[in-house]
Amino acid sequence: MRDDERGCPKCGNTETEIDEISTTGGGLSKMLDIQNRRFHVVSCTNCGYSELYKGQSSGDMIDLFLG
Repeated sequence: MRDDERGCPKCGNTETEIDEISTTGGGLSKMLDIQNRRFHVVSCTNCGYSELYKGQSSGDMIDLFLG
């Protein structure tokens, strides 16, 4: 991959923020409002473009987001 192809897919910025969100699954967990699914959110600090990742470490997530 060339250096000019790295960065945010929308604006090319290379700075990110990582947050975590929890969501409710289906069935019984939805009825009882149990938030049993966790996702990491990697967001561009410039334009706000975000991607969700499940089950990966933060280092791997940044590499996937930035290319």
